[in-house]
Amino acid sequence: MIGGAVNAVETHGWWLASRASGLVALVLVTVSVGIGLTMSGKLMRRPGLSRSLLAIHEQTALAGLVAIAVHGLTLLGDPWLNPGVGGVTIPFAMGFKPFWTGLGVIAGYLAVLLGLSFYARRAVGPRLWRKAHRATVLVYALGVVHALGAGSDASSLWLRAWLIVTGAPIAALFARRVAQGRGRPAPRSRRDAFPSQTPVPALEEGLR
Repeated sequence: MIGGAVNAVETHGWWLASRASGLVALVLVTVSVGIGLTMSGKLMRRPGLSRSLLAIHEQTALAGLVAIAVHGLTLLGDPWLNPGVGGVTIPFAMGFKPFWTGLGVIAGYLAVLLGLSFYARRAVGPRLWRKAHRATVLVYALGVVHALGAGSDASSLWLRAWLIVTGAPIAALFARRVAQGRGRPAPRSRRDAFPSQTPVPALEEGLR
């Protein structure tokens, strides 16, 4: 009986770890993207609150990257799925639901690229970094599609409720940001493009 229990842990432990880390990653990405859209829409204008939100935005993004890495690495130990290194690193190469898992791999790469670009924004330039950072909402969208298409909890009522409760405001915030971007006049000078050099407003500008 003990041997059977150990075997069950060995068989399902990796899958459970990957499942849990994937859900954690989705929650963290959702929170980070939601905060980023809130700040870019200038809905939170108090400096003290903006600094706190910016810190949470950055920390949840980094924690999300860790969870994504754990999600992929623990899949390697799943004896049933047995994806191999190629399955978790090459889009659409996994034998299990290749389209949906491929979207998840792409989302992971985008999350790493866009998340770590925060620390290279001086090198790439504020304008290019801003444009790239706007694509973080795509990480969220791909993560949701991946979870619904390949996740074990796709049919769970609680997951669908979470996606509806969080997805509706994110969609509204994103639509608001797009509308603001279309209505914003082009900057006439470098000073107009970057009106403030103080840390928080400058980073809030970067989130737009």
